[in-house]
Amino acid sequence: MHPSKRSDTVEYAIRDVVVPAAKLVASGADITNFNIGDPNKYDFSTPQHMLDALCRANEVTDMGYTPSEGNIELRKEILSYESTKGLEATVDDILVTNGVSEAIHMLVGASLDPGDDLLVPGPAYPPYTALTRYFDATPITYDTVEDEEWAFDIDDMRSKITERTKAITIINPNNPTGALLPKKRVKEVVDLCGEHDLFLISDEIYDRIIYEGEHVSPMRYSSDVPVVLLNGFSKVYLVPGWRVGYMAFHDPEEAMPEIEEAVKKYARLRLCPNAPCQQACIAALRGPQDHVSGMIATLRKRRDFMHKRLNEIEGIECQRPSGAFYIFPKITHPAWNDDKQFVLDVLHDCHVLFVHGSGFSPTQGRMHFRGVFLPPVEIIDKALSKVERYMDSKR
Repeated sequence: MHPSKRSDTVEYAIRDVVVPAAKLVASGADITNFNIGDPNKYDFSTPQHMLDALCRANEVTDMGYTPSEGNIELRKEILSYESTKGLEATVDDILVTNGVSEAIHMLVGASLDPGDDLLVPGPAYPPYTALTRYFDATPITYDTVEDEEWAFDIDDMRSKITERTKAITIINPNNPTGALLPKKRVKEVVDLCGEHDLFLISDEIYDRIIYEGEHVSPMRYSSDVPVVLLNGFSKVYLVPGWRVGYMAFHDPEEAMPEIEEAVKKYARLRLCPNAPCQQACIAALRGPQDHVSGMIATLRKRRDFMHKRLNEIEGIECQRPSGAFYIFPKITHPAWNDDKQFVLDVLHDCHVLFVHGSGFSPTQGRMHFRGVFLPPVEIIDKALSKVERYMDSKR
């Protein structure tokens, strides 16, 4: 028996590297993990009022299905929050999902036909390209400029629009580079979508994890261009395991009601998101927000240290990220010409786990790797010192 041909296209570098790491762990190795964007695996904890809310939700929820679109009270709170960023919508335009990953799956499946193109940043979060291929459409990567803090190249984006292009995707701040898009670039991509009758997918899961500058949503500039917003609770509210995300349709001129309805059909097919966790996420939006500033202050120190420490290693260069909790260094050491091999070598010889950059884009991500600066400074320093000694030994 053979798997479907479409399953051969599925790759997810972030978790694929866990397979060889797991073998080392099974043999007794102690691995330092810089591969996955899960703050709760380090020393960050879910706010107590949210844990309390989940306990209460388990007591009062009937444990039945919620509406396929999601808990109505949660959707009202989401609408209230996102409206402050420029969302023009009603509660019916909000759809709660099992994380942003499911939102991507449903949106791509509902909007792209075989032969359609989806423009995605290079590099980008892998599900955008993997799921586009899974549905027999084509992901087209547009360039981002490393020396300009990974801001996208608007001219390259324009050159890649054809009659097959259906939508453009931005991830702001970006995963894997941590780049925060300047306001000018955000407005430019909205205008470009308007010129070519495209809709814009705006992934804003890291919208509040900002170290310098200001996060601006394209909804702020969109009076006629449809924007599908993707966001969730995993990162800012420190609950990645709850799997609660959402999408919102900002469609001022009602250009895409059929796509919105198609997504809702997908939502009915998967029944509903987790009922108690949805209830608890209401408390996330209504309750205290002071954990956010504390988390950002801690992450800023770790980012600054990791950025400085990486640039001290001969054979590595990297830009300083302005948002999220990822860093995307370039490998310049002459001993390697394959970024995945570099990651595997560092894993086996240093017991430090990164993700190969080509897993985020085979061209723009080549000879890079992604790390997280979620661990404490002491752990970062110890791990990078091992990497530095190993790379020096290869000269």
